[in-house]
Amino acid sequence: MTEETARTIAFYDRHAEAFRAGTWDHDVTQNYAALFDAIAAPAPWHLLDFGCGPGRDLIHFRNQGHDAIGLEGSARLAEMARRDSGAEIWVQDFVCLALPAERFDGVFANASLFHVPREAINETLTAIRGALKPSGVLFCSNPRGNDEEGYVEGRFGVFYRDETWLELVGTAGFRLIRQYYRPPSRPRHRQPWFATVWCRPEDDDPAGYC
Repeated sequence: MTEETARTIAFYDRHAEAFRAGTWDHDVTQNYAALFDAIAAPAPWHLLDFGCGPGRDLIHFRNQGHDAIGLEGSARLAEMARRDSGAEIWVQDFVCLALPAERFDGVFANASLFHVPREAINETLTAIRGALKPSGVLFCSNPRGNDEEGYVEGRFGVFYRDETWLELVGTAGFRLIRQYYRPPSRPRHRQPWFATVWCRPEDDDPAGYC
């Protein structure tokens, strides 16, 4: 575990209740639809909620009939997610992952991957790619920036330029399907979130078929 992830996990453990209260009612239906629309396999799907927090999105996935598992760094948030969703939750550091090979049709990484230090992001993305089935889909949403990294209110984050993020995920072996900015229906300077949808090509070639 790096110092950055250790301090960030400790922050979420200390502030789990406040984090749940502050995020539970956020409308991310646009992001759910982006993931679901990109998965070609027949439903129900095997999904991994990467950075599941207290379980809001897991509840939605399970209510839709999917087999959803959560992965969370904070043991306190994982406890909440397990209690409220009834899902299986894996407590893992984002920079030291142990994921099963080719298990998931989709990985939902909503506001989570930006916590991974830049020097570790390729390894993390490679682990996620390996956990996806061929043609599986990765959704991710990150706060936009100018490639700054550091602590904000006790949590470590990397705030990528859009171009940097696209290059990093492409280099990790994914093919871009779609990109958009959030919240919707606002001018670009008032859309602080960059959402991207990717697939793992069937032959692990970024130019290959998804």
